[in-house]
Amino acid sequence: MITSASGWRKVFAESGEKDDDNVEIGDLNRTIAALAAETFADYMLAQKKSPLIIVGMDTRPTGPAIAETMLRVFLAKKIAVSYTGIIASPEIMVYAHSADGFVYISASHNPIGYNGIKFGLNDGGVLNGQENAKLVAEFEKKCARPDAAEYAQKLASSCSDIDLDWVFAESIATKHSAANTYRSFEKEVISGSKEPAVQNAVFARIRQNLIQKPLCVVADMNGSARTMSIDKTFLNECGISLTAINSAPGQIAHEIIPEPENLVWCAHEIEKRQAAGDKNCILGYMPDCDGDRGNIVYWDEIEQKAKVLRAQEGFALSVLSELAYSAYQAQFSQGCGLAKKAELFLSGKNGQTGSFFGGQKVGVAVNGPTSMRIEEIAHAFKAEVFRSEVGEANVVNLAREKRSEGWTVRILGEGSNGGNITHPAAVRDPLCTIFALVKLLILKDDQANGALRKGLFHLWCEASGQMEKYKENYTLRDIIETLPVYTTTGVSEERAVLQIKTADHGILKAKFQKIFENQWNLHKNELKELYGFESYVAVRTNGTVETKNIDDYSQSGKGGLKIIFYDENEKPVAFMWMRGSGTEPVFRVMCDVKGNKPKEEQKLLEWETKMILRADSLA
Repeated sequence: MITSASGWRKVFAESGEKDDDNVEIGDLNRTIAALAAETFADYMLAQKKSPLIIVGMDTRPTGPAIAETMLRVFLAKKIAVSYTGIIASPEIMVYAHSADGFVYISASHNPIGYNGIKFGLNDGGVLNGQENAKLVAEFEKKCARPDAAEYAQKLASSCSDIDLDWVFAESIATKHSAANTYRSFEKEVISGSKEPAVQNAVFARIRQNLIQKPLCVVADMNGSARTMSIDKTFLNECGISLTAINSAPGQIAHEIIPEPENLVWCAHEIEKRQAAGDKNCILGYMPDCDGDRGNIVYWDEIEQKAKVLRAQEGFALSVLSELAYSAYQAQFSQGCGLAKKAELFLSGKNGQTGSFFGGQKVGVAVNGPTSMRIEEIAHAFKAEVFRSEVGEANVVNLAREKRSEGWTVRILGEGSNGGNITHPAAVRDPLCTIFALVKLLILKDDQANGALRKGLFHLWCEASGQMEKYKENYTLRDIIETLPVYTTTGVSEERAVLQIKTADHGILKAKFQKIFENQWNLHKNELKELYGFESYVAVRTNGTVETKNIDDYSQSGKGGLKIIFYDENEKPVAFMWMRGSGTEPVFRVMCDVKGNKPKEEQKLLEWETKMILRADSLA
């Protein structure tokens, strides 16, 4: 079992086959589930005498067996539990605000035979790396007991069947309560305000604009936990039509990971609807099994086909949108009371002047392999970018640290994996991604009381010095064409995954350093001629800390290592990155090159790969 902060995962199917869709998990996996449950139970009891834990799962076949085992252990330990059944991970994490902690049974994007467990408290996210390490240490001690299997079986069987039956009986009401809580939270996240008056003003404008220009969205649910969430009702009440395919829970029709090769079904449905005359059908998304990632498909009106938006581009658009939206809000909201804010929003009157964000220090938190296009977008709005190690928990905790230092960090995420996190959410959410794009498309320039209120795309074109590309009737393609252009390795590509024998990645990176520095000295003139590389900086990311100009690559350990290359003007023009996966037994690599330069990106990645494999052979 891989026990990272992002989730504990293994093949739970009894056969041990990753593509097995049977429901049985076998006695060994029941033991593992029981000991994991007791570990978290002890952790929670150490913090509070009578904690309440929310338990939910995605739609994987092995989920019910794991859930029942864990519920039995919690009840045997005299812990109060509420069971939601199938629920999307953003939904349970929001609902956990009303409890003391949560357990979510899922393996996210892994194949169907996998399953896993995410642990969290009531702050809306999973446990950070430090707290997760405490759980892992205790879990391993329990697994090492000579009588571990007998102990686990006895513990689970000591649960009262009457109590367990009542937990299952209450699950429908629990799920209903979770959905209502989630809906209210989504309104806060999308509008950027806790106040109902401001929320209603924002959504009223969104709905009115959608009445004038209707929008239909296609969702390939692929049998995921989002089939049981609020997507259809919420989008409908906001004025957006939703067409869902593979919409029955557990109707997993194709591979789970929402990368380009699996977004073709969503693209085909958009093309089918366009051919049938539905010209308003221009957006689509596909979540993974736990429903936290929603990668995007859009209709290209020039090429007359549905196109897949790569993960890095989708994240870049979300960052662009939310920074522009913050600037849009700042046009009328600074220094006003709640009633006045709502009045100014609806009237379009300007409530402040000055910087994009009314004097706030605004930042964006991302992981190490997120494309450098994010820096260009952020810097256009005079915002800063902060980077952490890969892992949603690392990015979320980095954003929290920066907020404690006085920064406003509304948008964060892992561009390399797709999806985005919009504060106060602490997990990716496809509805937030969809609404980032919706706001970009429909919050346009308007006139109110003789004053111009600039729309989101207008604000972006102005900030980035691209007003020549702005037009009144723009489309998503027009917006995409204003993004900074980079060529980036896709996370799901075969060439982005290496099999490494060296278990100690610190040793591997020390060997890599010697090889790289020797290669640089031998070929720097050639590298300058081919790529324009004048110099480089080595950077490591461990947890929430990014350290630049390192002279010992081994210090990155199992964290991220990146080499950033600079041109003669000391501008970053490319990077190569590496890190062992925390959720899969593989070593990930990627490159990011400024410009539309697929050949350069390919050669750079091949060079990085050769050096890593050479280092592995010497380690």
